[in-house]
This record gives sequence, C-alpha cells and structure tokens, in this order.
Amino acid sequence: MISGVVLAAGASTRMGRPKQLLELGGRPMLQHVLDAAEAAPLDEVVVVLGPEGGAVWAALRPGPRTRAAVNPEAGAGQSTSLRLALRAVDAGSEAVVVLLGDQPTVRPQAVAAVVQAFRGGLGPVVRAAYGGRPGHPVLLARPAWEAAAAVEGDEGARGVLAAHPEWRSEVEVGGDPPPDVDTPGDYERIRAAFGDGYETKEDQE
Repeated sequence: MISGVVLAAGASTRMGRPKQLLELGGRPMLQHVLDAAEAAPLDEVVVVLGPEGGAVWAALRPGPRTRAAVNPEAGAGQSTSLRLALRAVDAGSEAVVVLLGDQPTVRPQAVAAVVQAFRGGLGPVVRAAYGGRPGHPVLLARPAWEAAAAVEGDEGARGVLAAHPEWRSEVEVGGDPPPDVDTPGDYERIRAAFGDGYETKEDQE
C-alpha cells in the first residue's frame, strides 16, 4: 500500500491570504494538487491542514480516497505536518509520497514515476528529478519514517535527505519542477501559466 500525503497547513504569511484557496483555472489551488494525487497510483491520500482548515476543506471536492487531518501545531513548521501525516496514514502503508499543497502544477505522472521506481527496488527515499533538477514529489519508504519524524522546524522530506544523503535516489520525469506559490508575484506567474487573467490591486481599484 502506498499513501499520498499533501502538506497544506501553512499560514500563507507571505501571500497575505489563504493560498490554498487561490483560484487557478476555476478551482482552488489546493484542489489541483488533490486531483493530481487522486489521478496517481496511490491507495489513499491524506491532506494535512492547519488549525483553521475547516474552511479550506469545505471549499474542496476531495476524491473518494482523500481525507483530511488537522495539525494544531502547524505554526511550528512543516516538520510537524509531516509527523502528523506519518501517524495518520494507514497502518499497512509501505511508503508515503509527499506532495506540497502550494505546487499546483505537480503531475500525476511524476507521482507514478516515484512509485514505480520504489516498486522496482529504489529507496528508501525516491525523489523526482526534472532535467537533473530534484524536486517533488518525494517518496519516503517506511524505513525512513523514523528519521522523517525526527526532523524539526520548517523542513519536511528535505530534512531527511540532508541527514541521510546515502538514501537518496532519483527518477527522471522530465519537464520543469513544480514551483512553490508563496507570494503574490508567484501567484501572478502561475495564473499566467494556467492561462488565467490576473488583476493587480490597482486594477481592482
């Protein structure tokens, strides 16, 4: 059994509003990540939301394999969401594929590639690479979970790789790595990529 975990508990401080619900192509940004996870060969998907995650969850249309977990300690960094996700997945899960809720261009094919590589014998950490550039998604097999749970602060799978570089393996998926959407400028660029119009504050006034 392979589980997907979507880390989406951030407070969006640099964006100034909940970025999980920013509209892209007529859907909330986080919905794009959930759709990619549902379209991938994952047996379940756990999306980790922050303490005010009820409003976010209500705006989404989760698939039949997707459920939410709320992280009351989200303010202490991404590591707390990863720890919660590892506790929340099914007890029979062999590995988790870590996705970030602010990377709406992640492709289900990239998720499938890391899962296939793991099934083919790579691990305990398998990371997608885009033209040689590492990025998400990242698969963490169960032997790496103890190390993942020990990571502190605002780090997730990256902290595991830093502590155990000997575990790292990569699978080439092609294209560009999915960018994070952290700031209004990031949002402007991603909306252009989705073909959406973008209104600045001055335009709205």
